[in-house]
Formats: sequence, structure tokens, C-alpha cells
Amino acid sequence: MVRPARASLVSLPFVAALLALDIVAALAQSRPTVVVLATGGTIAGAGDTATGAAYASARLGVDRLIAAVPQAATLATLRGEQVASVGSQDMSDAIWLALARRIDAVLAEADVAGVVVTHGTDTLEETACFLDLVLASRKPVVLTAAMRPATALSADGPLNFYNAVAVAASPASAGRGVLVVMNDEIHGAPGVTKSSTTAVDTFVSPTRGLLGTVTYGAIEFFGEPRRRATSPPPFPLGDVTSLPRVDIVYAHAGMDGALIDAAVAAGARGLVVAGVGNGNMSAAALEALARAARRGVLCVRASRVQHGAVARNVEVDDDGLGLVASDELNPQKARVLLKLALLARLPVADVQRLFATY
Repeated sequence: MVRPARASLVSLPFVAALLALDIVAALAQSRPTVVVLATGGTIAGAGDTATGAAYASARLGVDRLIAAVPQAATLATLRGEQVASVGSQDMSDAIWLALARRIDAVLAEADVAGVVVTHGTDTLEETACFLDLVLASRKPVVLTAAMRPATALSADGPLNFYNAVAVAASPASAGRGVLVVMNDEIHGAPGVTKSSTTAVDTFVSPTRGLLGTVTYGAIEFFGEPRRRATSPPPFPLGDVTSLPRVDIVYAHAGMDGALIDAAVAAGARGLVVAGVGNGNMSAAALEALARAARRGVLCVRASRVQHGAVARNVEVDDDGLGLVASDELNPQKARVLLKLALLARLPVADVQRLFATY
């Protein structure tokens, strides 16, 4: 009887283990790399109980966010960086500039497929709009957030994060501009807005609708963004270190021009009026806005109404008064575009063309 060599018996499981390690390594190499840039917000928030409404934003760091969703590692190799730790009500121009520059730097790395930005919901649409206009890369950039803190019963952050990683890792997402992934939906930066103070389906795109859906990582695009991502971007940041002041004034019944005059006196270089209806306002307010325009302040008529575009020269003589109509942009996004337009020092007619385009 010939006995097999002891060494060969020992080597079989050893060889199998080596093969398994090789397979794991190969799978890891085949996964795209997605960089997670965290800014705080409710997705990183924590409360004292799982069933209470009270919580504090930006309690958890990026490493804990990634560790809380280990399933996302099956979609991409993840790297995390903490860019800021704020509730998004405290988002600032300085954070916008730092975030945009970091995204551009990360996406310039050959092995990085996309970026996920975790953010608070309150000003997420404004950050998405800003990034959409200034980023140089066509690689996917996806913002995600949560309406319930990480400690809440049925927290929505983990699945939102998982889906955002899936979208950022997908080649199908490239060239679509900055995307927002929330509640199994994919929105484009120009059209998305927050519609509810507390509901998990708060984000909607009321004028043009969704770009697609993502269900447990399975992506379906069925819409096109208003503007495809381009390189160079519409507003390259270059050596910009600050953004000009632009204020929003909310229109209402019985409005006078006091707040418009006050904004100009405070140093606003641009003004957006969240007008009633089709960007309208009282005669007194319109007179104050025209007076501001004559002083060289760029003035935009937007609407406090959630759905629809503000048309030019309908009830207001925009040409005669030197005003800009916001087209499809809501007041908060009109403010973002106006900030960037002011950097370019463009005449009113050219600014109006920007609003018709972006």
C-alpha cells in the first residue's frame, strides 16, 4: 500500500486558502474606488433615544459612517475624509470652496471612480447646485443625507449611503452632473429641492422630475439632466478665495421696499427676491429693486412657489428695469448662480442667458 506523502496532505487546505486569498484580492482590485467626503448633518447625527425627535447633528465621523454600512464595501473600495462637521444650516461659502477643491483633487486621481458627499438636508440642494457649476471632472459626484439621525429607529441614512455609493461607483452616472440620492431616488442638482420638514421622501424635483431610481444598489436612469457635465466647468474656481454677498428677500402681501434697501446698505452685490406667483412683488418693492439695479446691484426675480419657471417680461418690464428672471431656479439656487455670475462681472443680458441655461 502506497501512503500519500504527509506534506501533500497538509498542502491541500493551505493551497485552497491561498487561492481564496487570491480571489478576495482580485475582487478587491476589481471594485471601483469611491471617496466619501463627510460634512456632518443629520446622517451623522445622534440622539439620546431611538424614538425621540431631538438630536444633535454631525456627531459621527466619516469612519463611523462607513463602518455602519459594511455592505457598501461590496460595491466599492471606500476611502473617507472629514471635510467639515456642521449641521447644513451652518454650511458656508468657505466650506463650499474647500469641498469643491477637494473633490476636484480626489477625482483627478486615476483610480478614483467617484465621490460621495454626506451632507445635512437643509441646504443640500444649494451645495449640490454650487458643485454642479464649478467641478471640473465628469466623474460621478453624489450627495446623500438623512432625515433621521443615525441613532433613530428605522434610520434612513444607511440605505441612502449604500445607494449613493452604488450610484457613485457606476460608469452610467458619469457626465450627468452632480446627483442627489435619497429615498431610493436619483435627482439632478438643478431641479431638486427639499419639500417636507420631517418626511423621509422630502426631496423632490417638481419641474422636470427624477433622473432615475436606485433600489438596494440597482440603478435605473430614465431621465436626462438639464445640463450635461462639461470640462472645463461653467464657472472654474481658479484662485477664488471668497464669494460675493447675495441676499434673498421674501415677498409677501403688503410688502414695502425696506428689506431690499437694507440688503443693499449691508453690502449685497446681488439680490434675489422670492416673489409671489410668477416672481411678482408689490409696486413699492419693485421700485426698490429697480433702484438697487440702477446702483449696480444684480437683481433676480425668483418665486416662492415650488413648481414652475419665472418668465421674463410678462408682468414686469425686466428689460426696462434691468432685472433678471430666474427661469427654473428657486430662490436659494438663484442665489448660488448669481454669486458665480458676479465673479464673472457679466452684464445683465449675459446673466439672463446663464439663468436660461443652468
